[in-house]
Amino acid sequence: MTATKTILHKLRSLVRARDGILTQELLRTPGKFGLGQVPALKAPDATTGVVCGYCSTGCGLTIHLREGEAVNLSPSADYPVNLGMACPKGWEALTVLEADDRATTPLLRDDDGVRRPVDWHTAMETFANRFKAIQAAHGDDSVAFLSTGQIATEEMALLGAVAKFGMGMKHGDGNTRQCMATAVVAYKQAFGFDAPPYTYQDFEESDCIVLVGSNLCIAHPIMWERVMKNRHAPEIIVVDPRRTETAVSATLHLPVRPKTDLVLFYGLANLMIEKGWVDRSFVEAHTSGFDDYARFVRRFGLLSVAYETGIEARQIEQLADLIRRKKRVSFWWTMGVNQSHEGVRTAQAIINLALLTGNIGRPGTGANSITGQCNAMGSRLFSNTTGLLGGHDFANPAHRSKVADVLEIPEAKIQSQAGWSYDRIVEGIREGKIRGLWVIATNPAHSWIHQGDFRELLGRLDFLVVQDMYDSTETALSADLLLPAAGWGEKEGTFINSERRVGLIKKVRRAPGKALSDFHIFKLAAHYYGCGAMFERWESPESVFQILKALSAGQPCDITGVRDYRALDEARGIQWPYPDGSTHLPSQRRLFTDGRFYHPDGRARFVFENPRPMGESPDDEYPFLLLTGRGSASQWHTQTRTAKSGVLRKLYPAGLHAEIHPADARWLGIGPGQAMVVESRRGRVHAKAFVTPTVPQGQVFLPMHDPATNALTYPDFDPNSRQPAYKGCAVRIRPEGPDDAPEEVRPSKPARALNVDVERSRT
Repeated sequence: MTATKTILHKLRSLVRARDGILTQELLRTPGKFGLGQVPALKAPDATTGVVCGYCSTGCGLTIHLREGEAVNLSPSADYPVNLGMACPKGWEALTVLEADDRATTPLLRDDDGVRRPVDWHTAMETFANRFKAIQAAHGDDSVAFLSTGQIATEEMALLGAVAKFGMGMKHGDGNTRQCMATAVVAYKQAFGFDAPPYTYQDFEESDCIVLVGSNLCIAHPIMWERVMKNRHAPEIIVVDPRRTETAVSATLHLPVRPKTDLVLFYGLANLMIEKGWVDRSFVEAHTSGFDDYARFVRRFGLLSVAYETGIEARQIEQLADLIRRKKRVSFWWTMGVNQSHEGVRTAQAIINLALLTGNIGRPGTGANSITGQCNAMGSRLFSNTTGLLGGHDFANPAHRSKVADVLEIPEAKIQSQAGWSYDRIVEGIREGKIRGLWVIATNPAHSWIHQGDFRELLGRLDFLVVQDMYDSTETALSADLLLPAAGWGEKEGTFINSERRVGLIKKVRRAPGKALSDFHIFKLAAHYYGCGAMFERWESPESVFQILKALSAGQPCDITGVRDYRALDEARGIQWPYPDGSTHLPSQRRLFTDGRFYHPDGRARFVFENPRPMGESPDDEYPFLLLTGRGSASQWHTQTRTAKSGVLRKLYPAGLHAEIHPADARWLGIGPGQAMVVESRRGRVHAKAFVTPTVPQGQVFLPMHDPATNALTYPDFDPNSRQPAYKGCAVRIRPEGPDDAPEEVRPSKPARALNVDVERSRT
């Protein structure tokens, strides 16, 4: 009987265990530091604030520390960007640092095509010797770099300076060319500088919000939350071919035919001018070129615009009337505009509407481009790629002289013209002019338009160096030399978000293995290349921040008034401009409140041009138009990081799904969830059908995050910004048959190294 009682007691203790590993995971304890209840196993002994490292929203996160190491995080309630909110990616920001495919040691491919671990001395000596040999044989411009909007501003600046001023490279660009080049050029031509004019408070101050090519709810959830905080019951207008999650919540959804939005905005401007709905006092005092613009748009009559765009004339009139009646209208756009064959002119058509109605420089107004990556704005101003450091111009002698003086280098080290853009570098590989390539924190073998072609071109390089925090990306697998880098949370520096806010990132974890910060790797590159003395002042990220301050002096992006990192931390980020002597400026500031723009005459310009057709349109052989974009709020770009989180993976479909209209699905004999093949002239993908009326007939939508999507896309580029047009190409669709085997994604170089660090299982 006693034995039976003992067994029963043990069984009860298992059912309701009061101790043990699983029980400990469920326990909560007061977290102190204003955190409320936290997991007992992760109770912190200190906290610190950092800026999130995913998108351009630039949310503040409170990192929970124990003995100096991050154990957990929560959104910062007092950060002016997110006000205590975070999206799924932000909540999982620490988790992805723990993936088992982190790059932990340099890997060098030997003569047998096998990559083996080497020490940093061997890696960097090989780096310098191979690149120098290529330059000696083919000229300085035979080596190039492709950078990113994902590393700290100070690291971008150091890379651009070492590569161009130290190593003698002429050509380098960043993956911000894929997302923000259109907005940069549009702003420069219209305003005189790359200057997004808004602050996030404008989401809450507008009484009419016009979103163009933007699924804000999914792509920038925290910005959408700011819209939801608006107390003015704003009209929300969404211009987008798909009935997206954002469009469902709109007051008015205009399902414009893809790539006819430029025609729509020209027609809208013509209608408003005809009706006299123009802020004449603003236009006359603060703009130039309006009369020419008014004459130009006369050809875009209401009925012809309705026919071309697929939008009913009454809806266009309704939109015009809404803009006229509202006092604070803000216009916002993202990749649906930027990633277009005529994105610059479309962005400028939006800017023109803001100018002619006087909706700029006041609370709740603006022509507002929403950035993509966490530090794309830092890249735009300080990466030294196709623009000189500090928002300067390579072609301007005064700018070159200023930069040379600040950096204490010979002016002859600074080239007199910008190097090649991303697409031209790619073509340079094809032409045999680019023989060596250094890729930093980006994954172009996944993300570049016409992916299959790019992968083949990588195989033509004499030497490919990839610097990344993971060794498993499609690009890293092709590298001759892989340099393991620290990620967000493992180094320090600054990011600049969409609203021009300079925010701080901090080292709260140790990088794994032998991985180093990108900053440290760039310093090693300078040392082994023999130009280290040129960068002795660039001792640390914070010392570089002081150099960047000096470079920004007198520029629209002037940050000379920001004392140091501690000042950024205490202020919870600071928006540029913040010139020396700035005191008591509000945390939320917008540009052009005085009506003065950055052209020499102080006026904004109306810029316009005739629309032109897409490079590839549907036809009898390929009758559908492919659209691409964000899949879910839990996915990010090529999923180099987000795919490492088990939580995030549960929030989106396990396999690739293609959205297709029910009528098209019936015509093709495809049912919901059925496997189907989507083909273009460049490749094919296998996907399951997601049958939904949110996609118009004749169109199909694929998420950009899948490795196969860019096997289809057509390599068309905006002629002004050289940004790829990811959002439109011709495809055909059919049910998957028994002989349709999915195409295997292969690296462009020989097999990977046979060692435990590289051949381990992938998450």
